[in-house]
Amino acid sequence: MQASTQRSDYFALFGMPRKLWIEMSALEQKFLQLSWKLHPDNFVNASEEEREASLKRSSELNDAYRTLRDPVGRVEYLLAIEGERQEGEKKQQAPPELLEEAFELNESLDEWREARAAGEELGALKVRLAAAEKNFGEKLSEVDQQLQRIAREWDAAVDANADAAACKALLTRMNECLNRRSYIRNLVAGVAKELGEI
Repeated sequence: MQASTQRSDYFALFGMPRKLWIEMSALEQKFLQLSWKLHPDNFVNASEEEREASLKRSSELNDAYRTLRDPVGRVEYLLAIEGERQEGEKKQQAPPELLEEAFELNESLDEWREARAAGEELGALKVRLAAAEKNFGEKLSEVDQQLQRIAREWDAAVDANADAAACKALLTRMNECLNRRSYIRNLVAGVAKELGEI
């Protein structure tokens, strides 16, 4: 686990371990304390260099708070700082168990677009797409629950000071879960967009 790495990260900025279950009231309280301490108004009489540094630290604090208060953003950030999720690597792939359903959904979406463009009746297609949207919405909820379970396992591993191999396996599972979540979320959003364009 790279949690002991010396470089600064958002967790360290708030004086927290790299855990995924965070007490939101404690995070907010620490944010408010640090915001006041780092606020640029406190550096009005400081040198230009100190004012710029204050602005930079304040901006970083805001970014850190925004990231850490979002459960999915927190997981993505942890994966990034642990070297497991970098832009352009480990791209989203269709989960094999969803390929057939995703293919059917895309066919239905194509039929929907063609029928809409031709001015044809959309009732039956709308029912089919709404059912698919509901189905994939349920799958998205399942993936979110799975991600929460893995996050708890990660926190237990951090508490137990688990070995690098165990931590790496958890990070890999989180990454796979996020990829699955992203894929499903995109399917749901695609259906919602089409159904909203009536």
